[in-house]
Amino acid sequence: MTDEHAAHSPAGMLRLYDEATASFGRRVAQVARNQWTTPTPYHGWSVGRLVGTLTTEQARVPALLAGAGPDTPAEPSVAPEPAATAAADWARATEAARAALAAPGALARTVRTASGERTALAYCAQLITELTVHTWDLAHATCQDPHLAPELVEFALREAGARPPTAGDPQAWLLGLLGRHPAPPASLDPEVTG
Repeated sequence: MTDEHAAHSPAGMLRLYDEATASFGRRVAQVARNQWTTPTPYHGWSVGRLVGTLTTEQARVPALLAGAGPDTPAEPSVAPEPAATAAADWARATEAARAALAAPGALARTVRTASGERTALAYCAQLITELTVHTWDLAHATCQDPHLAPELVEFALREAGARPPTAGDPQAWLLGLLGRHPAPPASLDPEVTG
């Protein structure tokens, strides 16, 4: 990650965070009952593990901003393999994270993460980038629309230290840069129901 995100205003960063969490949340809400064990492009993690891990990470944001360390359990706890409550768990976790990030001076604080100390602004940039790529992972695994918001793709490329390409598809460039192969997803099981 680079420090170019320092040029982003807190309001701009929060807008991107809102866009990234909403995009992921829309995909979570569309996961069918029989898709929770489907492998994703992210190290073969199941859809349930990916959603559960990202929900837990969002639920941990308020504690990190309050000075807790990375090993602090998320509140409320989130099941590692979500099912019927996944969309509600996601909404609750991201609402609490958004409120904590939007508190006066919150993005100027220092947080302790598993990868070390960083500003909350840098941590928010990391969350946006992770959410952007994992939105594609989730969409790809569950045969949903894999198109990402161009603004999020450009932001993630810059955070990864790359400039958006002058020709070609920036999303494909980002995915390739981060080890994803945007091949067509498997066809959707015709028996899938919400």
